[in-house]
Formats: sequence, C-alpha cells, structure tokens
Amino acid sequence: MNASQRDERARDFGLLFLRVSGGLFLLWVHGLPKLLDYGEQLKVIEDPFHVGASVTLLLAIFAEVFCPLLIIAGVLVRLACLPILAVLLVALLVVHPEWSLFEGQFGWLLLILFTSILIAGPGRLVLSQRVG
Repeated sequence: MNASQRDERARDFGLLFLRVSGGLFLLWVHGLPKLLDYGEQLKVIEDPFHVGASVTLLLAIFAEVFCPLLIIAGVLVRLACLPILAVLLVALLVVHPEWSLFEGQFGWLLLILFTSILIAGPGRLVLSQRVG
C-alpha cells in the first residue's frame, strides 16, 4: 500500500469516525430524549414558526433521530445533514438569539461537525455500498 492509498484509507476512517460519533452524539443527547419522552417534550418544545408543538416536535425528531441514523449508516448522508443543519440554525438564530457563543457552543460545534460532513461527504465506508 503506497502513501496515497494510506491517506485515502485514513480519510475514509476519519469520515466514518466523524459520521458515527457525531450521529450517535446527536441521537443520544437530543433525539432519543425527544422520542422516548414525547409527551413531556410536547409541553416544553419551542414553536418559533407557529406550526404547532406536535409538528415542530415531529420535525425535530426527524432531524435528530432519523437523519443521524442515515448518516451513521452512510445512506443519503449529504441530504440527511440538511434537516440537522436547519434545526441547529433555527435553534441558535431564532429560538435562542440571546445566547452568547459560550452558551451556544454545543450547537455551534454540532453545526461545524455536520457542515463538515455535508462538505466532505460520507467517505467510502458506507452501508449503501454494501447494500446496492
């Protein structure tokens, strides 16, 4: 294996690590709590566009549960990043515009992470290659 092949392999493992760790983190910290405690979350979720708490919560669950699972698997990765980025931007710029960089650092880091995945793509270690 030459240096170029090692670099490609390292890049693919790096993208796999980024996808899996970022996806699991978003799923575990934000997605699963919303899904598993739907009734309580319905009472506390912000509804910045006045579409109703249930619609807002379902959209958040889609972005924070379904999309991370796609990203982890490497299926429709760039497309799956878009709802996540939209939810993050709405949270940071619309729902919590008063947050300082310190208060919103977790959201900004997730925004950086999923924007990086959107730009770089999934790499070659993806489930869709194995299935198709």
